[in-house]
Amino acid sequence: MALRARQRCHAALTGLVALASAAVLSTATPAQAADTWTEVGSDRADPLTESQGLASVEVPANSPNRYTGIGTIPVSVSSRGWNHVGDPDASYDGYYIEPYQADSGTAKMFRVQAPDGTWAEYVHTLGSGEALNNSFAAVTPGGQWMVSGEWGTMTRLLVHPTPGVNPSTSPSANLPWTSSVRLDHAVRDVQGCDFLDATTLLCSSDDPAGTLFGMTKPLLRIDLSAEPGTSDVTGQVTALRQLPLRSSCSGDFETEGIDYDRRTGTLRVIVISPDFCVLTDSKTYRFTRS
Repeated sequence: MALRARQRCHAALTGLVALASAAVLSTATPAQAADTWTEVGSDRADPLTESQGLASVEVPANSPNRYTGIGTIPVSVSSRGWNHVGDPDASYDGYYIEPYQADSGTAKMFRVQAPDGTWAEYVHTLGSGEALNNSFAAVTPGGQWMVSGEWGTMTRLLVHPTPGVNPSTSPSANLPWTSSVRLDHAVRDVQGCDFLDATTLLCSSDDPAGTLFGMTKPLLRIDLSAEPGTSDVTGQVTALRQLPLRSSCSGDFETEGIDYDRRTGTLRVIVISPDFCVLTDSKTYRFTRS
């Protein structure tokens, strides 16, 4: 009797484990398998001029990729306190946008280059509870709206009319915070986002703890309920993979900006190496979707 009881118990436990495993696979595996990004190469990232962000520019045709770093900030900009530049983006019709922040104050700035080469600055006054950080700019495929991000552990992204593109914007007027992306899962230290399509963002997180998704420095996918605009939308967050952390030095890596080039299907992410290897083997990694 006791042996048969143990056998029945073991069989029941085995069945429960199988069911639990199937449940985990049914919820986790499809999300990962449906969006797998495979590393296909890398390029050295210059620590002065390619260490903060990057963007592919479609207009004018054959434009080179753009990068940001402390060495790309014009003196005329840094002398007015805008001493940090984040991850830039460009609209499909050629407006290139760099996000700036200062060490203190009550505003952020977006510096915009029009297709004709002229520059303009759009200042955003902080809203209630808004962090000073201005980590990135991500223009929607429709062009009229732009998503930006703060720093730290957040459950939202901010939405603005795209400066220079949306006709409601002007360098002489405050650039408003119009709506938010409400996330279903907290994210930490997001350094950059770019649109894969109208309702999908890919984001690079510099999360050093790994407690939110079971990994440090994750590549995140955010599926939106609608394209951002005047009303809040929701975002479902999935961690797709850990970004590469390879260097001749040991220590703390820093994940930086991200770019998706729809023309080639190439995703690029900057990862800065620890210690003095920041000078030698920091990389822009390239990925393709499979």
